[in-house]
Amino acid sequence: MSGTLWVCATPIGNLQDVSLRLLETLQRVDLIAAEDTRRTLKLLNAHGIRRPLVSFHEHNARQRLPELLARLHAGQSVALVTDAGTPVVSDPGADLVRAAHEAGVAVRVIPGASAVVAALAVAGLPAEPFWFEGFLPARRRARLRRLEWLRALPATLVFFEAPHRLGESLADMAAVLGDREAALARELTKVHESVVRDTLSGLARRVEQGEVPAVGELTLVVAPPAPGSPEPGPSGEPGSD
Repeated sequence: MSGTLWVCATPIGNLQDVSLRLLETLQRVDLIAAEDTRRTLKLLNAHGIRRPLVSFHEHNARQRLPELLARLHAGQSVALVTDAGTPVVSDPGADLVRAAHEAGVAVRVIPGASAVVAALAVAGLPAEPFWFEGFLPARRRARLRRLEWLRALPATLVFFEAPHRLGESLADMAAVLGDREAALARELTKVHESVVRDTLSGLARRVEQGEVPAVGELTLVVAPPAPGSPEPGPSGEPGSD
């Protein structure tokens, strides 16, 4: 009989943000497949859990996948975890989940902390509908094309961003999306957690001046377009650059 693949959400910062069900699951699975075994080991050690760990990330997924599927087919249970939050949401793991389904393996989820939902909760902006974009393209030309495609979506937009690109991305958003209200959530659930609300241009200026530190884990929530904004252009995803 096949085992079970457990897709497990882990804390996004504070190690106490775990559920009893998550701890119970991690304690009894045969194997934990982690994006970064060092970070997952900190979580396990904090809660006194000792289980076998293997790495599973974007650079070794193709090689590791057959091994994990073989274990599942042999009846073992595997927990899939990422560095923080829920696997497959801007994180690796989708290939394993898809392969498990296609192989007839049971897939179960342990829900938990989410930077996307947490940021929406504290942003003070409309929470529905919302569009989770994840990371914008690193190259500016592709980023501008993507923002143009997003410009008229009638939804609140949620982005992840790298600290070294934050100022540029905020300026590009203000130029393409319009100077909308936005909230920058930084280091959610951690010691230096902060939520700063301003317009996109205001946030860009405060980041440039060093008033808002561009460090840590960053989630940006941007208000939807105002009524009467231009209609979307041609449908379809823009290409990358």
